[in-house]
Amino acid sequence: MRINLASVLVDDQEKALRFYTDVLGFREKTNVPLGEHRWLTVVSPEDPDGTELLLEPDEHPAVKPFKSALVADGIPFTSFAVKDVHAEYERLRGLGVHFTQEPTEMGPVTTAVLDDTCGNLIQIAHHAG
Repeated sequence: MRINLASVLVDDQEKALRFYTDVLGFREKTNVPLGEHRWLTVVSPEDPDGTELLLEPDEHPAVKPFKSALVADGIPFTSFAVKDVHAEYERLRGLGVHFTQEPTEMGPVTTAVLDDTCGNLIQIAHHAG
């Protein structure tokens, strides 16, 4: 068994697609119209046939309060692995990305937390082991 799809709940699919591709560097994989929304996935350019991230509309009534509570408490919705948190932090800040947590070393793991502009906090992390 392996993970082939994960979701991030977004308030605007088009805005999310721009952020996740133009800023974070993912690549669009699937874009299928489904009524007013789309089945819209992105993948890492490092693993184009790997796990897809679904940019899923946050339309369910339970989602917005859930997302707001996570953001209010500073809790990231998901985490992406990077080779160097400090370098990625500087690259993304240069592109105007807002971070709620600067790079922080916690033993063998370094993390930072960013605002994805779509209602989520996202962690970037590197494990030095």
